[in-house]
Amino acid sequence: MTTVRDHRAMVTEQGRAGGDGRPELDLLVWDAPNVDMTLANVIGGRPTPSSRPRFDAVARWLLQHAGDRDVEGCVFANVPPGGAVTMRGWVEAIRSFGYAVFARPKLGPDDDVDADMLAHIAGRAETHRLCRLVVASGDGRNFLGPLEDLARRGVEVLVLSFAEVAGYAQESELLTFVDLEDVPGAFIAPLPRVRLDNLPEGGAWLPPTRSMRALLDEGSD
Repeated sequence: MTTVRDHRAMVTEQGRAGGDGRPELDLLVWDAPNVDMTLANVIGGRPTPSSRPRFDAVARWLLQHAGDRDVEGCVFANVPPGGAVTMRGWVEAIRSFGYAVFARPKLGPDDDVDADMLAHIAGRAETHRLCRLVVASGDGRNFLGPLEDLARRGVEVLVLSFAEVAGYAQESELLTFVDLEDVPGAFIAPLPRVRLDNLPEGGAWLPPTRSMRALLDEGSD
C-alpha cells in the first residue's frame, strides 16, 4: 500500500538544482479538514460552492512566486465512512489542477492527516532543497514548532489560513502569514466576514455567530 513516505518518489514540476545538487522546491501542503472547519467558523455556516477556495487560483499564486524552481502541491484529506462517492468529484477536480491528493479514511477521532503532512514535509526537506513552504492550516498546536524549525534552517515558511484562526502564524517572528482571501482569485466572491486586520475606516459590525438564547439551553444541561 502506498504511504505518504512513498510519495517522496513522485515527480514534481521540473525546476533547477541547488548548489548541493538537490533540486530546489516550493512546496504547498493543504490541510483540507482544517481549512473546511475554519472556513465554516469564519463565515458562520456551512461553506457553499461559491464560498469554497479555488484550487486553480491558489496554484497560479504558488507558481507566480516559484520562478524556475520545482513546484509541488499536495492536498491531505480525510474520507469519512460513506463519503467516497460525494468526495470523488472534488478529488478529481483538484488532481486536474496538478495537485497530488493523500486521502486517509476517517474511522475514528484520531484519524487526522497532520502527522502525514509533517512526514511529507520532512521527506521533501531531505530529498530537495526546500526554498519555500506554504502550509494551509490554522492548526498551530501541531505545526508551529516544526514550521519554525524549518524557518530557522533558512526555509521561507508561509501559513495560508484565515486571520481569525491562525494567530500562531501572525504572532510568530519566523513565519509569514497570508490570509487565504488575499490570494488573487481564491474566492469567486468576497466572503461574508469582517476582518479585524482590515476594518473599514468607519468601523464595522460583527454579527453573533449563534443565538443568545442558546446560552439558556446550555444552562439547562
